[in-house]
Amino acid sequence: MIVEQRTYDLYPGRVAEFTRLIETEGIAIQRPILGRLIGYFASDIGSLNQIVHLWGYESLEDRATRRARLFADPRWIAYSAKTQPLIMRMENKILVPMAFSPMPPLWQEGEAQS
Repeated sequence: MIVEQRTYDLYPGRVAEFTRLIETEGIAIQRPILGRLIGYFASDIGSLNQIVHLWGYESLEDRATRRARLFADPRWIAYSAKTQPLIMRMENKILVPMAFSPMPPLWQEGEAQS
């Protein structure tokens, strides 16, 4: 399993708008396609105006397949047009868990296994 950590640095004053959009539109598009949401977070101390989200994948190939499906979805394209102007910078990391690291269950109760 791998974990994708995606960090968005938002323009100051835009966190509430981004949060509203992800809650009301974005997450409903992402979850069925990407599948394994580990968490969405907002920074509170340190670098501010950041949103961090973590997704679990079986492999880099699984991630590429799922993200290709997401980027081909017309709902995601429309949603992205609303959020892109709020984002100043994006950073992406692929994290590989160490052997002793506890990991969340592969699938949470009720999540689709797309």
